[in-house]
Amino acid sequence: MEMKKRISLELRNRTPVEVAELVVDNCRSSDGEVEGLTDDFKELEFLSMVNVGLSSMAKLPALPKLRKLELSDNNISGGLETLCEKCPNLTYLNLSGNKIKELSTVEALQNLKNLKSLDLFNCEITTLEEYRESIFELLPQVMYLDGFDAEDNEAPDSEADDDDEDDDGEEGGGPLGDYDDEDEDEEGSEGGEDDDDEDDYGEEEEEEGGEEEDVRGEKRKRAAEDEGDDDDDDDD
Repeated sequence: MEMKKRISLELRNRTPVEVAELVVDNCRSSDGEVEGLTDDFKELEFLSMVNVGLSSMAKLPALPKLRKLELSDNNISGGLETLCEKCPNLTYLNLSGNKIKELSTVEALQNLKNLKSLDLFNCEITTLEEYRESIFELLPQVMYLDGFDAEDNEAPDSEADDDDEDDDGEEGGGPLGDYDDEDEDEEGSEGGEDDDDEDDYGEEEEEEGGEEEDVRGEKRKRAAEDEGDDDDDDDD
């Protein structure tokens, strides 16, 4: 689908000035330029154009409120100064999977004074010697490069998720353990009572069985005596 048509669909009966987020991933730019975006999108804060065949940002309109820009998996190799002119308030920029090779290309981002996170993963520039050190020196305002800071600490969002998981695990461990112990004690005591009941029941059955056997024995004894009496009568 062409980028113009995709943007038109994403509007969903809204005017461009009403749109704060716009995602047009995997559509197609016919000539490698931004198409369908105009200066009317002045309230746009998040824009994602992943894998749309972009090779130039020259036709990007002015987006003064844009904070986050996703441009991964395109064919961009330069012209990043346009971003400084059109999107001066960017705080996050993802250029991973593009054709950026030289530090001089990235140098154009120095004028993005609010840029805190830059992603160049899977670009040829990452193979340069001392790549990370050079980028942090070139762009002192950037705190996170490819998801990690200069000390190789992960970006805050990921750290927060990890902490939450650890806390959940620790909090969950205590109560669960206590709960299991209580269950075992309760089950054990209940089991003991059941066993006692079964033993009592078994004893009762044995007693009843004994009584029945005694009764049957007496019956047989009486029957035998009766037969004996009959024999005596016959003899007489």
